Amino acid sequence: MEKEIKELLNRKEIAKLGGGKEKIKQQHKLGFFTARERINKLVDPGSFLELGLLAHSDQEGMEHKSAGDGIVTGLAKVNGRPVVVQAADKTVFAGTEGIVYFRKTKALHEYAFKRGFPLINLMEGGGLRMPDGMGSDGISQMLFPQVMLRHQREVPMVTSILGDSFGGPTWLAVSSDFVTQVKGTTMAVAGPRMLEVATGEKVTNEELGGWDVHAKYTGQVDQFSENEEDSIESIKKFLDYMPQHAGKEPRCKETNDEPYRSLDKVVDIVTTNRKRAYDMKKVIKLIVDNEDYFEMKPTFGKALITVLARMNGKVVGIVANQPMQFAGAAGPNECEKATDFICLCDSYNIPLIFLHDISGFRVSSDAEKLKMPTKIMMWNQALAQSTVPKISIIIRKSIGAAYGNMCGPTMGADFVVAWPTAEINFTGPEVGINVVYGRQLQNTENKKEERLELLKNWGFDSSPYKAAGKYLIDDVIDPRDTRKFLIQTLEYACAKNGSLSERKLANWPTGF
Repeated sequence: MEKEIKELLNRKEIAKLGGGKEKIKQQHKLGFFTARERINKLVDPGSFLELGLLAHSDQEGMEHKSAGDGIVTGLAKVNGRPVVVQAADKTVFAGTEGIVYFRKTKALHEYAFKRGFPLINLMEGGGLRMPDGMGSDGISQMLFPQVMLRHQREVPMVTSILGDSFGGPTWLAVSSDFVTQVKGTTMAVAGPRMLEVATGEKVTNEELGGWDVHAKYTGQVDQFSENEEDSIESIKKFLDYMPQHAGKEPRCKETNDEPYRSLDKVVDIVTTNRKRAYDMKKVIKLIVDNEDYFEMKPTFGKALITVLARMNGKVVGIVANQPMQFAGAAGPNECEKATDFICLCDSYNIPLIFLHDISGFRVSSDAEKLKMPTKIMMWNQALAQSTVPKISIIIRKSIGAAYGNMCGPTMGADFVVAWPTAEINFTGPEVGINVVYGRQLQNTENKKEERLELLKNWGFDSSPYKAAGKYLIDDVIDPRDTRKFLIQTLEYACAKNGSLSERKLANWPTGF
């Protein structure tokens, strides 16, 4: 028995070296951690239970060169919570995917479903491996696994791009609920070499799928970091706002922040001059517990803010317009960002709070080419199908169809209220007067005085009191009572079934 145990331990020690000591040194020399080092930085000390350590490539002659077949998989705990974790091993065939690699990841994904554990992917690598995927028999075994395509937001799935990633790691990332990327890495369908061979196009890694591409143009990554430690820390923070699985609510935390405290400083932040901008993030900080929130896609669709936070210890998702960008007006990217966030929150039982200060949509010929009408309606459809509690507050303006997209009346909110500063209308006063009274103003001698008079009347029509008077909105509240109002109404809205949703958006694609 001692001889058998000695051989077993020897095999395992060799397997833990992956591609060998020299490959590990090379990984460190390039400034990257190994797969096991990444897992150790993520999980609670001593909690990692590796599965598939002794697996290797099933290609003839590769058995002793392919420890783990390029991926480290297992179970662990993160802040005491059980998770499934897998990390690509760049030291083994550059982290490419062989048939056994596929078998391991598929089994782990299925186990995450079976026991309701979040799935965490620490990824880099070059995609499908040759020769594993070659020939009719190879490719027939290595198409997209159904478990990934039918994930249905059953458990939170998180992917971190920690090195250059093509093919498989990219598919995982764009199918995930939360994605981080280390700056200086690449995430794309295929690498520059394959692109040049296939199309003749010559680009750098950075131009193809660097962080700037995803930050400004694709929105496929939720947060970016300077190094691997920060990226892994972001995963931990995100998980803290998530339930263990879709059948549970996120964990409520005790807080020392007074639930009904007055927001006295908000009076100085939000100016009544509608032509002057203010930073909505400062308002959000005042509202939430301990001024702490977790922002999603901060560099994509900047006129809209989407954050996870807590109110009296309960996790909430906040959708807010940002007057510092385009006067809060939403474009195609903002529409995608809102839809994505609503799907996330509704699928994982997170109540939604909407803070309006939106002047409408950014209409232009370019926006039309980007399917702006479709994206506006996708946002509306997601909102209409969401069933978590929703509370809507018009802070300064909510104009036109955007009033609906931000969960105005008839859009399924539990409560819709306004601040006294709110301006609610089909269009802004300046635009409305130009359209309706344009000719009249052209033919008058006192254009300036008449325009001011028309603006006064238009402003009165836009005040929240008219809507409140006809009970089209629930109330006009003192801005300083905003936190108190939200915490009170959240308690009532969650009294029957907590914040559990009907999960109508669980099958909504993770990209569109």
